[in-house]
Amino acid sequence: MATETHTQTPPTTIITAFFGFLVSTAVSLAAAVLLAGSRQQLVDTLRESNQDALTEEQIQGSATLGLGFAIGVTLVVALVHLWLAFKLKAGRNWARVVLTVITLLQLASIAATQGNTAVGYASCAVALVAVVLSYLPASNAYIAAVKRSA
Repeated sequence: MATETHTQTPPTTIITAFFGFLVSTAVSLAAAVLLAGSRQQLVDTLRESNQDALTEEQIQGSATLGLGFAIGVTLVVALVHLWLAFKLKAGRNWARVVLTVITLLQLASIAATQGNTAVGYASCAVALVAVVLSYLPASNAYIAAVKRSA
């Protein structure tokens, strides 16, 4: 006996939220690329605050390690963010909740720190719009319909 499967078509609000999360992720990745270009500034800052505790080789290594770690974390977060965006598009409520929490943490980070850039603000603003779109009535109806059909 063949079972008939019904696929739900995501509404415009979900599609727009999906692309919003993609753009937010792309902006964050662009920030990581810009961060990689600031290595010398980090080395200079470490050198100024060193007070003869580290050798030049240690300063260079610390800058490389710090930037590598920051870029690695950014890449992992970006991959998770993309995976969650695709799950949201597929109508998974848990993905919407996790994306909301991540966006709120991003907003809290911006509010708590002074070192933000226009790129960070742009990424957060786009993600906030995407979160709002994912909770509009059409989005809620789509996610409920996907849950009912599962």
